[in-house]
Amino acid sequence: MTPSQPAGYAAAGVDIRAGDRAVELMRAAVARTAGPEVVGGIGGFAGLFDATKLAGLRRPLLATSTDGVGTKVVIAQRLRRYDTIGLDLVAMVVDDLVVCGAEPLFMTDYLVCGRVDPERVATIVSGIADGCVQAGCALVGGETAEHPGHFGADDFDLAGAATGVVDADRLLGPDRVRSGDMVIGMAASGLHANGYSLVRAVIDAPEADLDLERQPAELSQPLGAELLTPTRIYARDCLALADGATVRAFAHVTGGGLAANLARVLPPDTDAVLDRASWQPGPVFGLLAERGSVEAAEMERVFNMGVGMAAVVAADDTDRALRLLADRGVAAWILGDITPGSGTARLIGNHPH
Repeated sequence: MTPSQPAGYAAAGVDIRAGDRAVELMRAAVARTAGPEVVGGIGGFAGLFDATKLAGLRRPLLATSTDGVGTKVVIAQRLRRYDTIGLDLVAMVVDDLVVCGAEPLFMTDYLVCGRVDPERVATIVSGIADGCVQAGCALVGGETAEHPGHFGADDFDLAGAATGVVDADRLLGPDRVRSGDMVIGMAASGLHANGYSLVRAVIDAPEADLDLERQPAELSQPLGAELLTPTRIYARDCLALADGATVRAFAHVTGGGLAANLARVLPPDTDAVLDRASWQPGPVFGLLAERGSVEAAEMERVFNMGVGMAAVVAADDTDRALRLLADRGVAAWILGDITPGSGTARLIGNHPH
């Protein structure tokens, strides 16, 4: 802007018309998530959700969760592929909710970028809407913000929050877990949305000889496509499992890895003993460990290592739980058991070769 030009929002880098265009492009995708409980549509100042269904619960507890997808967005930016990152956002939020047995009801999102590209924004939000459909919750609102000078023109970040409900007598967690229970692992779709700062450090190191556009011999697709594999959304599977079997607790395996997240749902007088020989992590984990010279303990601390969700179930219901998950297309197996202890989870043995 030169001294002779009048000051204005557009001259400062914010295009209000582009924002309006983005809203129009995303409107149909958002509408797909709306059940009869959603009042109105997008465009208002707040999303409205009819809470009448809560009246049928004896003691409804509202659960809330918020999260983002971390630096996985950088991989999407580099590849200019924006159709999967919204699925990651939904998974990271709603699968935290379902850990306590809560059914996700509705979600809102926040997308911030250096420059609003209506098509890019609509593609990202369409992915969020797809995730909400998978999770069985409504996308009732959100915010798209343009921050020129703070973000580069192609930079963006996104976050979201969701609300769910669980009846108090169905609340899952450490109080239900007891020695003798079994731990079931549910397969991850890939890296999910944790550890990407380490991922980027590995792939950016010249000695790793990795390129997002190339397919390493260890993988069945180009590295970039592998890294953008969307996070599996377990919400409906977990709710179905809790309805059909005696589930004590769930653990969503995110930052910190399997042992640390499972320890969060253990009472102080038990341990979880998990057998590495019960599963084989996907090839992307071995690729990152080898090319980045990342030690095994660090891999297990940062990544899910192929286990995206764990369930603690009553021992006599283990077979039924595994059958139920298999019928829903969820690869699952006995990961370990609960023993007397001091509230920690530990891995034993070695992965099969």
